[in-house]
Amino acid sequence: MAAYVANLKTLGALFALLSVLLLFCDCHDQFDHDVFNPPGKQKVSFGAAKPNRYLLYDVNIGEGFNLRRDVHMRLANLAKSLNKVEPWILVLPPWSYLYHWQTEDLENEQFRIPWSLFFDVPSLSKHVPVMEFVDFLAATGSKNVIEQIYYLQHYKEGWEDGRFEEKIDARECIERQRYEADEEGKWRGWFFGYHEDVYALRFECLSVQGHARIMEPILLRNTTASSVLIARAENLLHDIYGERDYWEARRSMVFSKNLRDIGDKFRAEFLNSTDDIDGTHFEDDWTKMVRKDRSAVGGPYIGVHLRRKDYLRAHKEHVPTLKHAAKQIKQLLKKYKLEKVFVASDDVAGVDKLRTKFLKNYQVYNFVPSKEVLNKYMDGGVAIVDQWICAHARYFIGTHLSTFSFRIQEEREILGFPTKTTFNRLCKEEEGKDCERPSKWTIVY
Repeated sequence: MAAYVANLKTLGALFALLSVLLLFCDCHDQFDHDVFNPPGKQKVSFGAAKPNRYLLYDVNIGEGFNLRRDVHMRLANLAKSLNKVEPWILVLPPWSYLYHWQTEDLENEQFRIPWSLFFDVPSLSKHVPVMEFVDFLAATGSKNVIEQIYYLQHYKEGWEDGRFEEKIDARECIERQRYEADEEGKWRGWFFGYHEDVYALRFECLSVQGHARIMEPILLRNTTASSVLIARAENLLHDIYGERDYWEARRSMVFSKNLRDIGDKFRAEFLNSTDDIDGTHFEDDWTKMVRKDRSAVGGPYIGVHLRRKDYLRAHKEHVPTLKHAAKQIKQLLKKYKLEKVFVASDDVAGVDKLRTKFLKNYQVYNFVPSKEVLNKYMDGGVAIVDQWICAHARYFIGTHLSTFSFRIQEEREILGFPTKTTFNRLCKEEEGKDCERPSKWTIVY
């Protein structure tokens, strides 16, 4: 009897084991159906979860704040495409020492600044998974290692026959990079101001001409590195400029609430401008903010971006004198029956001259931060407040070819302004009727 019971227990154990094997083996061809894929239903594949991979990027050290924002959009959409295959997290490069950030005597250096100071990071994550660089270092352990650097460069021979074609190749480095191998073979260099603590295992130069998606085969098949830094990422073009993915990436770049609040307070106090009056209600969730009717009116003031310092040399053929800029602003104030103008400019003395000489019969405003605000948000934060105020004006006029003006135009598209009050620029007197208007890159949902 005992032997009989033992045999039953053995048979029971074997049956239980067989049941488990039938549940989890890949035996769809041998059996009519399985519990994961009932008859008549689409089959579902189950596989092991893949670990996160990290995509980092950097931009040429001389590029400004608003061009870097544009490069972010290119890399965000590359990361979005990669996530269709496997999980990638886009690592946000800290902000440090940009050309236009020239304010001195701040309590803190304009160095290792996280994105969260300027932008709402959860909003960015609604487009593609992102994390701050310090969080990447924490997530990957105490080694502070980036496994692979791809340093992007142009082709030494340029465009063959003057014809552009997409291509990418591993090539000998043709310019001095910011990275060198030490005696242990570790690649040292600029890592967003953390270079003394961080190093890379591998380094390679790639000659490239093409859109951001040209990196996909490299990242998905040519390397198994869990963390990849694309240096000189500005060499990659937008995959489809101005289309839906472009605008989703752009809409996700919501300014931090603290900076928006500072701009809103200035509007209400000096410019008689509030969202209720202006028709510029803002949704905290950008995915729900759709303004197809273009019903935004804007505050009772003209918004002006007047860039002068470096543009007086780099684009002198398009930059008007202060007197001629004032003439154009005065015409707009009369046309729209307004008395106030808000000027965002890198030339503070020029704004004072507009106020005291060329537009003395009108009210000229510019944002001058308190010491507390300047110390906390620094030059980058002040620039964002300027853009936010300009974006809410009844009419905006900017500076030709300036990415600062481009970003304001985009912000106005998001807020739902008519295009005729957005895509305008100051002209030089000599341009006359030949003054080229800005391209109208209108929002796509």
